Amino acid sequence: MAPLSVKRVLISESVDPCCKTILKENGIEVTEKQQMTKEELIAEIQNYDGLVVRSATKVTCDVINAGSNLKIIGRAGTGVDNVDVDAATKSGIIVMNTPSGNTISAAELTCALLMSLSRWLSALLMILQFMGAELYGKVLGIVGLGRIGKEVASRMQSFGMRTIGYDPITPLEVSASWGVEQMSLEELWPQCDYITVHTPLMPSTTGLLNDASFAKCKKGVKVVNCARGGIIDEAALLRALESGQCGGAGLDVFVEEPPKDRALVNHPNVISCPHLGASTKEAQARCGRDIALQIVDMVTGKALVGAVNAQVLVSTFSPDSHQWIRLGESMGRVLKACTASKEPYSQVHVTSLGESLKKSSGFLSSAAVVGLLAEGPQKGPNLVNALPLAAETGITVQTDHKDSDEREVCVVEVSVNGSSFTTVGSVQAGVPVLLELNGSVFRQPVPLTGHLLFFKASNSTKLLLSVTGVLAAAGVELQSFSASTASSGEQWYCMGISSLLGDIGALKSLAKEAAQLTV
Repeated sequence: MAPLSVKRVLISESVDPCCKTILKENGIEVTEKQQMTKEELIAEIQNYDGLVVRSATKVTCDVINAGSNLKIIGRAGTGVDNVDVDAATKSGIIVMNTPSGNTISAAELTCALLMSLSRWLSALLMILQFMGAELYGKVLGIVGLGRIGKEVASRMQSFGMRTIGYDPITPLEVSASWGVEQMSLEELWPQCDYITVHTPLMPSTTGLLNDASFAKCKKGVKVVNCARGGIIDEAALLRALESGQCGGAGLDVFVEEPPKDRALVNHPNVISCPHLGASTKEAQARCGRDIALQIVDMVTGKALVGAVNAQVLVSTFSPDSHQWIRLGESMGRVLKACTASKEPYSQVHVTSLGESLKKSSGFLSSAAVVGLLAEGPQKGPNLVNALPLAAETGITVQTDHKDSDEREVCVVEVSVNGSSFTTVGSVQAGVPVLLELNGSVFRQPVPLTGHLLFFKASNSTKLLLSVTGVLAAAGVELQSFSASTASSGEQWYCMGISSLLGDIGALKSLAKEAAQLTV
């Protein structure tokens, strides 16, 4: 992938000093401004290419729209629910987090709360009751078996707990290798003495523990949430605590932080913390270092780590990917120019051929759509937002790969008003070239660079002389020429020219169709 230009980064919260140091050592100007209001952040963000936050800064749609130069939002931590990821994606902004930075700290706090609930290790609770319970032999249900869930399991197994869990993504055999037996939530709820949740907050996980699920649990079950407020329905939890269905809760997170409604915080069977899961010196140093290194790696074209909304970019860091991206975008631009009077597009079908392009079809599709949707030099679509923008405009994008021992090529076909138009291209000697246009196979591959003039006409001995006459009259020099292999009938031709024609209409009497573009 071509390196992104990130020259100025704003850090809006308290992040470990190593973050600023690493960024500055790599030539990036860094400004730190903490505790800004939303209005102050909106006014400030337009001056920066990058933004680094923790969990307090709310990067809303308004903030993102104000960031006219913004290219990356880095979350020094795991959860990104304080960032409007959809709005960032539509604006072509990469959102990344540090998925492993606070894993150990969050897992240790979870374990501390589980132990505290078993022996009531809280000043208030110790006054009210002295009799606790052993963890040995108890069943711990872990909902969410990612990095943190795995670390919690390994630690609590050392106390002799049986660990069971649920995760819609982690394979059963993988969690089994950690000693966690996976099952459905319906099977999990009735077996647990303790439940801890480690999922992101999303529609499918909001209110995961609610009145219905508490009713299926053992009476007196204890729950811990060090993930995100809202995964456990707070009103349902309070009802379960008051009825005795839930025997205790350890909460590091709340829907509203700090919570204005103190009913849960003040409940005698609740141990609460002010969102301390990542609040260790080690976690903050790790998150600050990781986010800085991830930004540096991305802007230097070395690698992309931690992107939550731009997986298409992950495979764009191979040595030749930049030229293939240029090819896909250029082919999209050629089709846009040659079908300008026939828009709107209904479908784009991109096919990659060749073993080395097996992992490239995703970014080739995005690149082709970038070319099709580009509107001049202003900020337009990029690989991050190309597919969402295509969907918004009603374009269906289909991607395929076919094995081929003969050649490595990319085929882009667009459908417009029931008709299809196709380009075939490749990268030769490090240069993107066009091989075919709508069935016309060029005798010499057309380098997709500079100013290009395409025209479709019947083969004629006078054609080239007439077209060059039009160019000369406009003060435009002919720099290269490629015709198709067809000997008769209408076919496409391409000329490399010194500058675009001021009036392409001058070719109307010579060619059935004509288009020009700069790539």
